[in-house]
Amino acid sequence: MIALRALRLAMLAAGTAGGLSGAAWGLLNGQSRYARRVIGPPSNMPLRADGIHLPEGVGPVPRSELPEGAQPLDLAVLGDSAAAGLGVNFPDELLSVLIARGLAAELDRPVSLRTHAIVGTTSQELHAQVDALLPQPPRLALVIIGANDVTSRLSVSTCAEMLGTEVRRLTEAGVAVVVGTCPDLGSIRPIPQPLRSLASSWSLALGRAQRREVEANGGHAVPLADLLSPEFLARPAEFFSPDRFHPSAAGYQAAAEILLPAVCAALGEWAGGPLPTAPTRSAAAEARRPTSRIVARLNRRLRSRTDTES
Repeated sequence: MIALRALRLAMLAAGTAGGLSGAAWGLLNGQSRYARRVIGPPSNMPLRADGIHLPEGVGPVPRSELPEGAQPLDLAVLGDSAAAGLGVNFPDELLSVLIARGLAAELDRPVSLRTHAIVGTTSQELHAQVDALLPQPPRLALVIIGANDVTSRLSVSTCAEMLGTEVRRLTEAGVAVVVGTCPDLGSIRPIPQPLRSLASSWSLALGRAQRREVEANGGHAVPLADLLSPEFLARPAEFFSPDRFHPSAAGYQAAAEILLPAVCAALGEWAGGPLPTAPTRSAAAEARRPTSRIVARLNRRLRSRTDTES
């Protein structure tokens, strides 16, 4: 989960680039506090359903129930709360389970699921999850990371490079890696404007940088912001959980449908249609004005108000 108490750090970077006045900065800081109150802390921790999942869509089952000679494919899921599946009420709705069972059905082979994802993880902290994984490398790793990087003091390029380093460590160990890049934070409605637009611009920039690093280091990148943001923006009541922050079961199902073809393709096992591709320009970005124009308008409005009151 994004620690919204630190969202102002990202706004500081945006303000430096866009020339926020003191009044504008104060407004954004107030909006950050408002969003934090509205969203609140998570009410529970993510569910877990690690173990062996079957092509018939059941699991986890004991290894003793597998047919003789059956060898499950090892799948590890790393990253943050989205990878962990925070926001759903039943194990069958977890993103990791949807991917494991979908993969099992596509391969007609059991899949052994291991979840290493931890709520609140940043790209800087992903290193520890990879460390825990490498003593027994899986055949495939799915990583979803980036949203929490908005709370760090690190640049977009540094966060992306950290992800690239971990992807390289995994691929060098013979692991096929699929990364769901940073989602569009602008789809989170409790974050008010103009803070939401600034967060959106930051997250879209990170997603683009992540994609370059993942592909340069032998992984497969899935641009979640580009491919999912239009649906989350159009149907927020359906695609977000009651906290209006984490995806609902429907939101995770939509993500799984985007990720599963890439997961199969990473193993050389995708026999379906063309893989989902991102548009030339993000649909989310098309729907919003550039951050610099938002900042300029905000500053003009506040200066005008100040002059009037004087």
